[in-house]
Amino acid sequence: MPRDGHDISRRQISDNALKVLYRLHKAGYQAYLVGGGVRDLLLGQQPKDFDVVTDAKPEDIKKLFRNSRLVGRRFRLAHIMFGREIIEVATFRGHHVESDDKISKTNASGRLLRDNVYGSIDEDAQRRDFTVNALYYSIGDYSIRSYGGGIQDLRERTLRLIGDPETRYREDPVRMLRAVRFATKLGMEIEERTAAPIKQLAPLLKDIPAARMYEEVLKLFFAGKAVQNFRMLREYQLFTPLFPLVEAQLKEDPHGPAMRLLAEVMQNTDARIAEDKPVTPTFFYAAMLWYPLQARAQDIALESGLSPYDAFFAAMGDVFEQQCQTISIPRRFSVPARDIWQMQQRFERSKNGRAFKLLEHPKFRAAYDLLLLRAAAEGGNTAKLAQWWQQFVETDDDARKQLLQSGGNSRSGGQRNRNAQQRRRRPPRRKTGEGKPQASNGADE
Repeated sequence: MPRDGHDISRRQISDNALKVLYRLHKAGYQAYLVGGGVRDLLLGQQPKDFDVVTDAKPEDIKKLFRNSRLVGRRFRLAHIMFGREIIEVATFRGHHVESDDKISKTNASGRLLRDNVYGSIDEDAQRRDFTVNALYYSIGDYSIRSYGGGIQDLRERTLRLIGDPETRYREDPVRMLRAVRFATKLGMEIEERTAAPIKQLAPLLKDIPAARMYEEVLKLFFAGKAVQNFRMLREYQLFTPLFPLVEAQLKEDPHGPAMRLLAEVMQNTDARIAEDKPVTPTFFYAAMLWYPLQARAQDIALESGLSPYDAFFAAMGDVFEQQCQTISIPRRFSVPARDIWQMQQRFERSKNGRAFKLLEHPKFRAAYDLLLLRAAAEGGNTAKLAQWWQQFVETDDDARKQLLQSGGNSRSGGQRNRNAQQRRRRPPRRKTGEGKPQASNGADE
């Protein structure tokens, strides 16, 4: 497609991406803007980032740009840094060769472990995942190269995988998640042949490193399409390998509190992103794993004889440990998520001055938001508890004191407060020689 056949202008492209393209071109290398950047510009959208592809080898790119570093094990890339903006530059990928394990290797299921095979632009296009991403904007003559019918699929809003779908998914199972994400992001339908193997191959996601899955989950649920992605992931059975504990709860009670809570979380996340408000994985994971936490705490209490309070704290570690086997959750999110969980119990026990103290907790707002979502999902005593706290939060200090003095407290449905039980009276002291008082039976502990 020549320059006069499309609407892309260099004014729409990042200045730093243009610097990279022009320097490669002047050094005698081929240089193209590639993939999502070209796709989004053709759709009239502003790309989130700009990627470049070239026939220069990673070592050549490193020599050409002092502000670059080489990254990646499976496939070597160059990151060229301009302050906060990073332009990713890849070398044209080629077809696999079986003669050298050092540059190309797959495992038994067909997943690529090493992929440093270089080739031509035509070979690189065949190695792209979807046709709408096999688009190349040339800095040499400002034309666009489209492979596999990418331009046509873009016009028809069809998401089509390049090559045999089963083979391509086995090479990289994350492509199944990308199919869902691109379908919702771009408003496209997944082509029938592309969709056909997904349910069968969904378990392959268990083999993907948990750290990589963490990044993919962020893209799925923190880009304004959480509701749609959640539905489609479950439709294609891709949610189970991501959140096995959550899926177990949903299967046990498809229309129960867990499903209602997740629906609220997804809707609220999308709404906050639409309003340009901050979202955090801390709250997301605290809400997602709340009911698996409850189920695990009950199991621990039955198995070990621990009190519900102690079983709850033991369950927190178990739940995060199991979840991190599939999605690596950094401690900077998992630790405050535990605070949010602990505060759900403190909401039930706090009264008198404790309620004021709880307001000062750094995670009060996030914990309070989770309480409100739980109330909407559960009703009953949780709704009464949330209603009391809502009154307490939305009024001034004088009214709060009156609320506390009126006999209301933060416990739900008359539940007894473990820490507020009346202590038994100490037995009267016996006279010397009449023996010692009997030991307590532990009821006060």
